Amino acid sequence: MRRVLLIVSLCIVHCALCIAQVGTWRAYMAYHEPQQIVKADDALFVRASNSLYQYNLTDQSITTYDKITGLSDSYITHIGWNQQAKRLIIVYQNSNIDLMDNAGNVTNISALYRKTMTDDKTIDSLTIDGVYAYLYARFGIVKVNMQRAEISDTYRPGSHEYPSTLPYSTVNKDWSQYIHIVKTLKPGGPKRNLFLFMKFANNRLYTCTGGTTDVVWKANIQVLQNGEWTIYEDDVTDRTHRQYENITCLDYDPKDPDHVFAGARNGLYEYKDGKFVNFWNADNSPICPFNDTDQEYQMITGVKFDTDGQLWLINSQARDHDIMKYANGSFSTYQHPELQKLEKNGINRTNSNLSNMFIDSQGLMWFVNYNWRLPALYSYNTETNTVKAYESFTNQDGTMINVSGYVSCVTEDLNQNIWIGTNAGPLMLERSQLSSSNSVFTQVKVPRNDGTDYADYLMAGVDVISMAIDGGGRKWFGTNGSGVYLISSDNMQQLQHFTTANSPLLSDAVRSIAINDATGEVFFGTENGLCSFVSDATQTATEMTKDNVYAYPNPVTPDYNGLITIVGLTLNADVKITSSSGKVIAQGRSNGGTFIWDGNDSSGKRVASGVYMVVTATSNGEKGTVCKIAIVK
Repeated sequence: MRRVLLIVSLCIVHCALCIAQVGTWRAYMAYHEPQQIVKADDALFVRASNSLYQYNLTDQSITTYDKITGLSDSYITHIGWNQQAKRLIIVYQNSNIDLMDNAGNVTNISALYRKTMTDDKTIDSLTIDGVYAYLYARFGIVKVNMQRAEISDTYRPGSHEYPSTLPYSTVNKDWSQYIHIVKTLKPGGPKRNLFLFMKFANNRLYTCTGGTTDVVWKANIQVLQNGEWTIYEDDVTDRTHRQYENITCLDYDPKDPDHVFAGARNGLYEYKDGKFVNFWNADNSPICPFNDTDQEYQMITGVKFDTDGQLWLINSQARDHDIMKYANGSFSTYQHPELQKLEKNGINRTNSNLSNMFIDSQGLMWFVNYNWRLPALYSYNTETNTVKAYESFTNQDGTMINVSGYVSCVTEDLNQNIWIGTNAGPLMLERSQLSSSNSVFTQVKVPRNDGTDYADYLMAGVDVISMAIDGGGRKWFGTNGSGVYLISSDNMQQLQHFTTANSPLLSDAVRSIAINDATGEVFFGTENGLCSFVSDATQTATEMTKDNVYAYPNPVTPDYNGLITIVGLTLNADVKITSSSGKVIAQGRSNGGTFIWDGNDSSGKRVASGVYMVVTATSNGEKGTVCKIAIVK
């Protein structure tokens, strides 16, 4: 036992670095804007920013609720407390219903949500009467017995059962009495549940409104670091004389991670330490409005710093130029016929939504035209000022791929291949194809393994709208209505498919994905909020040393039955778990810089108490290092 205690003391530093265990989910909900307050005995339930929290009037404690901590859904539209049933009714945007008691126990009533009907099931309001809640839907009234947790009746207008009088609503009576208390509370979280653009760097998750300029979103920039949110100054309209809406993209200065530039529907914003610094539009820069006069449509849809600290910009729907560079306090402009396809009043203009800018490992800048008029992919060589356009998509079989909706996103994998997300599924442009005049896109073929020679294209027809590559070279694909897919590094296996039905995912439309490569936490941005999943892949190490290879949790205590994670490994490292006598207990290859052990031996039996060795070697057989895991039963 003294040996085990020694291992415990050696592992304290490493365990302090562990944020969450592999496989765990977390929601980052906003609770900023109070919308309803209902009193429930000695507590207040507050619907705020379409999320829910509880304030205890006796001990002043705050409990937040979300889909990961017990709720059945996200985006709450109505709440009401039933004093007789001693339950809170929670109604969601999709007509799902939860009942929750004062202790936080949740019972789901999903009959209305799951019912297939052509009528509009949207619930506009509710009232409480006796043990019942009456939900006023677009198609009629739904009567919920909150004591028995069931829908007892539905009434349609015109039927003889439809009530001639309706119960008086008291669900909002507590607002004026308690709003002064609620305004002082700080339940934490971001300011808004809107995360359509994200990137992770500098141990920060940078986020903004994102999306296109077709839908008006109130702008926000929210940055998460070490569990704390920095909300960038957003009361700037008096200084810019423009509406603060539709911040579509952002990037940070490589010399200063707190120096941020953001592209918006109406120009370019600059921030330092979360404070507004400057704003550029047609009045003080070469930025062009889409119709020469509209002050609210001067669309900067791409911003990206290069390694020299120069800021590159895309001005969509502009007449005079399409790409700009901002450096040393001045702008340079560039015009490319390849990007000027949108005609407006007989004048060629830059394409509608040139976005998703990034610079690949070879220094090429990439972006897409995220618009149905001309779905396209572009590469831009900043040194030669040349653009290459990919406006049609033929696969390796010579078949034209029907990308009739849009090209939504672009990224680079660990093998330097370029991937794009389209409404026809993910497509890969191999590095060898970049110099070809007639580039061929690869639709990965996945064998059926059913005894035939048949194969299917990877995720064919799945509407991919976001993507990211993790430290193990695996692809995370966010979709427009089908949740999130995780595909193996060799593209042959579907490792995960998360949806709102089988996981705590907040929405099946995942508009942005970002990864903390140091911890493996994968962030999913949606219109319903932000959530994350801790994956089993992290960024690879350049070498394995005793200082960067460690396991957690360590020690493994009797009450822990989860996965044990070893990090700090090189790509495809060989890992063996051995007993103190040298017997091999488990073995395999790393995912990026991570290896996962379930704590069992090769027969699936939980190992005994003791100290176990993690012996590593590089993919080419060179000796790595050894770390230890203490297991206490």
